[in-house]
Amino acid sequence: MRKTNIRNIAIISHVDHGKTTLVDGMLRQTGTFNDHQVIEDRVMDSLDLEKERGITIMAKNTAIRYGEVKINIVDTPGHADFGGEVERSLNMVDGVMLLVDASEGPLPQTRFVLKKALARRIPVVLIINKIDRPDARIEEVINEVYDLFIDLDATEEQIEFPILYTNAKRGIAHRKPEDDSTDLKPLFDTILTAIPGPEGDDGAVPQYLVTNLDYDSYVGQIAIGRLMNGVLEMRQTYSLCGEKAITPGIKFSALYTFVGLKKVLVERVEAGDIVAFSGVENLQIGDTVSSLENPQPLPRIRVDEPTVSMLFFVNNGPMAGREGKFLTSRHIRDRLEKEILRNVSLRVKPTERADAFEVCGRGELQMAILIETMRREGYEFMVSKPHVITRLESEKVFEPVERLFIDVPEEFIGILTEKLAARKGRLVNLVNKGSGRVNLEFIIPARGLIGFRTHFLTDTKGSGVMNTLFEGYEPWAGAIPQRMTGALVADRPGRTTAYACHAMADRGELLISPGTEVYGGMVVGERNRTIDMNVNIVKEKKLTNMRSSTSDQTVILRPARPMSLDQCIEFIAEDELVEVTPGSIRLRKRDLDPQVRMAHYREEKWSA
Repeated sequence: MRKTNIRNIAIISHVDHGKTTLVDGMLRQTGTFNDHQVIEDRVMDSLDLEKERGITIMAKNTAIRYGEVKINIVDTPGHADFGGEVERSLNMVDGVMLLVDASEGPLPQTRFVLKKALARRIPVVLIINKIDRPDARIEEVINEVYDLFIDLDATEEQIEFPILYTNAKRGIAHRKPEDDSTDLKPLFDTILTAIPGPEGDDGAVPQYLVTNLDYDSYVGQIAIGRLMNGVLEMRQTYSLCGEKAITPGIKFSALYTFVGLKKVLVERVEAGDIVAFSGVENLQIGDTVSSLENPQPLPRIRVDEPTVSMLFFVNNGPMAGREGKFLTSRHIRDRLEKEILRNVSLRVKPTERADAFEVCGRGELQMAILIETMRREGYEFMVSKPHVITRLESEKVFEPVERLFIDVPEEFIGILTEKLAARKGRLVNLVNKGSGRVNLEFIIPARGLIGFRTHFLTDTKGSGVMNTLFEGYEPWAGAIPQRMTGALVADRPGRTTAYACHAMADRGELLISPGTEVYGGMVVGERNRTIDMNVNIVKEKKLTNMRSSTSDQTVILRPARPMSLDQCIEFIAEDELVEVTPGSIRLRKRDLDPQVRMAHYREEKWSA
């Protein structure tokens, strides 16, 4: 039986096409906020990292009322690295709004999120956003979306989608580009007519699928999900159907439904609604809450397997413990185990070492977000270079490959093709639209992309745009050259001096400024040759009683190249680590002793 008073929808799109801005407009125009209330832009992006990077990282839900109908909205991330969030969100909804930029058209992540939606056979409403852009090409973009649907094997019913034209910043939606609409009413009306209400039987056995987890310091763990069938009530007893066992006798300390951005306490919830509850410990995403006498678990949520792994180490450097609050292996293990409870696309594996953990995820961006989040929470640790996760099939090694989409000016085609060919990339498509820019498509091993973004931005002088999409697994492609330069490594502790930094000008590029405290084995710069070099970066100028006309000349230093966490992860070589603390990000060698490093170098040289 379909409910007519509820709609559950998700908003999906490529990064930065305006999902969260559109949700802002929907919240404002349905009276969710008071007239006097001051609301910041992109109110759904509540995490600090989301505000800084301008992207959605965690899927979040809200609810609005339009007439007599409650519309539950799930705002999803647009980046494939956070695909686990998208896959979980689609389990809760009955339809999706596909947002596409009126100028850029459907981009790689559009394909990714749409593929997941079509696989679940849920209806789509196409929204062409940013129609006020001077370079908007609405008709061409619609044709590109139709091509994308056909390419993804959409059914005839799915291809017959309604189309709306919006300006999310001004909060306007049009059924036709030139009509006289001044608000989002056409969008709300289309949601009610094109998206079916949820199916659910209030009289059936309760079935509630845990799709997301939140935490509140007052009530503890909060489960968020959709009640597929039945009703849930306070002061009643239910069963928790886990992956391996069914636990009878659970009770809720609170039941919530969503109203705007808030959770509101209720006594009873009905089938088809997206609700939350607290009071049940040891929950996992994918668990089912069902009746006490006749528990009926729902199929567990399945997400794509991780493709990249990194090692997280306890910080054992000379400066360990100065800035962080959580330093030990127990602290790091507990924090990683807490993360995998709410992020189903991550895996944590133990290693042979007690002070190291292998963390597997979807990509470098997902890893960088996790590392940055832990850093801001007061954790201090070290991470290794990312490695791809291979498979063994029929005694052959298979590795993950990505489809790389590049949009660059014409003059950079040669240099990029050359660089990607060295990384085992194959050019599969080239489109020149005659505007001076070219779209290139490559199939490339995932490990060939590690460290490529920095070179890409340098080679295209910052004018190129690149996106990746997981393609599948292919046989191992052979050795791929990584960083072609060596490192300048500090050979003693102390503070760097301008005098010593000036002497390094012809040795390479420094990554730290004068006055920075360093230790032996710390990477202080990138050398202009392939072999590492130990340098005395703390050397001071000798003072004498003699005076010279040239001795006190002003030293002009080339500015150091500051590196973000993402750039550090891309930059490091196999024998290097990134030391992450709440106040600093440092690069260092795995072995701080130069004699040990030299012995390893000789072994590798002779074995080769």
